[in-house]
Amino acid sequence: MPSPSASAREQAVDAILGWYGRGARDLPWRRTRDPYAILVSEVMLQQTQVSRVVERYLRWIERWPTAGGLAAADRRDVLAAWVGLGYNSRAVRLHEACIAVARHGWPADAAGLRRLPGIGPYTAAAVASFAFGERVAAVDTNAVRIAARLGLGDPHELLPEAPEHAVTWNQAAMELGATVCRARDAACHRCPAERWCASAGRVVIPPRAAAGSRVRFEDTDRYVRGRIVAALAAGDELPDGIAPERLERAVEALCRDGLLERTGSGPRLAAAADERA
Repeated sequence: MPSPSASAREQAVDAILGWYGRGARDLPWRRTRDPYAILVSEVMLQQTQVSRVVERYLRWIERWPTAGGLAAADRRDVLAAWVGLGYNSRAVRLHEACIAVARHGWPADAAGLRRLPGIGPYTAAAVASFAFGERVAAVDTNAVRIAARLGLGDPHELLPEAPEHAVTWNQAAMELGATVCRARDAACHRCPAERWCASAGRVVIPPRAAAGSRVRFEDTDRYVRGRIVAALAAGDELPDGIAPERLERAVEALCRDGLLERTGSGPRLAAAADERA
């Protein structure tokens, strides 16, 4: 019986780990094991490109270097600092999670982190892995795509047994998916696992939607919500040039999501619940 190290799965994983060790991008959140800093980076990286996050992450950590510091911040300041990153409800979830941490301390595993407000399975696993060294698969879209293309097991089966290697694997899988095994541009000739990959040279890239079938961003509710939050964060009135019914629909949605609150003088950025008490 061949030793486990001879298996295609383990050889592919070892090759990817070696590739990551030789040339991983130097990103600021990879230089720390502080759970707060890692949580901030993971929340910012949801739906936002790395190139846009780096500077904003550094500014955020400089302004609020600890979970307790962010927990004590006014919700309106938190929302104002988030403007430009998009999906502003992420700032609310991050603030709420840090308030819970300030009250009860950091859970040290993925199961406990899942109980923090607004923290889903991937984010909990990422913080547990990168901050606390837990052997847990941080399964994002990159990890799913790599496992599917390799054809050597699901993301949990690819996770190395040694906890320290599992932590590095989570980073390596994200790195490979972001830079080589991309959704719409698979550079198989650059992949360290090409020789073991079931999809090497045969990745099918789905066609993009026809230009005429795509909705312009300016016509989406998300665009209107972003305009409203940016205007109120700057101390301005509600933005002009938007149909009243679209504006009201967006304000109502932002109030439901905890980003705005209505006052006698109109909507404003929302305070946290205990700030209103």
